[in-house]
Amino acid sequence: MRMFNADGSEGRMCGNAIRCVAKYLYDNGMVRKADMKIDTMSGVRELRLTIANGEVASVRVNMGRARFEPSEIPVLAQGDSVISKPVIIGGAEYAITCVSMGNPHAVVFIKGADIAAGAYGEANCPTRSGGLDTLDLRAIGPLFEHDAMFPDRVNAEFVEVLGQNSLKARVWERGSGETQACGTGACAVVAAAVANGLCGIGADVSVRLPGGELIINYTDEAVYMTGDCVRVFEGAVDIGGS
Repeated sequence: MRMFNADGSEGRMCGNAIRCVAKYLYDNGMVRKADMKIDTMSGVRELRLTIANGEVASVRVNMGRARFEPSEIPVLAQGDSVISKPVIIGGAEYAITCVSMGNPHAVVFIKGADIAAGAYGEANCPTRSGGLDTLDLRAIGPLFEHDAMFPDRVNAEFVEVLGQNSLKARVWERGSGETQACGTGACAVVAAAVANGLCGIGADVSVRLPGGELIINYTDEAVYMTGDCVRVFEGAVDIGGS
């Protein structure tokens, strides 16, 4: 599988895309197996398909290990990991946790105290009532993506803790802007939540994104992502024309 962002740059891995690829292969009779392996720029991923009425309804993906080492992400920082590290981006202070899920992620947990203190800058600060929904991600996202501390750019996730093993997130993806959902981003969010003591290891964690829900299970050996697959439309593209 190869995946390209909206700006034409090639992504190393995409958790939502790989589920769609598996559904396409199965539903069109190319690979009629409930277990698949798909090669990506970040390595081979193992998938298990749930079939209903002859079509793929959902897919569970072994997304590989979450990596916290700065050189693996990459992020220009000292130490063995970047966990809730205060940094200045775009003139405002954020506590970031950096994770690689085959591509780089910077995760920020939004807390009431941060909001009240205006930690996101006066223009971008979400209100207590609106929380994550009012965050000006169009303004903040590019500042994260292109900050000098991320030599390969970065995907930025902003997260609210809704309850035990329940999170809500918005994602700014490098090369694409804000997206309705991000599989690797959801995995990075849960990995960061476990690292910060906000969620339990080995537990199914619900991550609510604007486009729907993903279930993420983080372990030391691998991160597992489960999500629905629904055919939205079909079409044809002529790639041989002028």
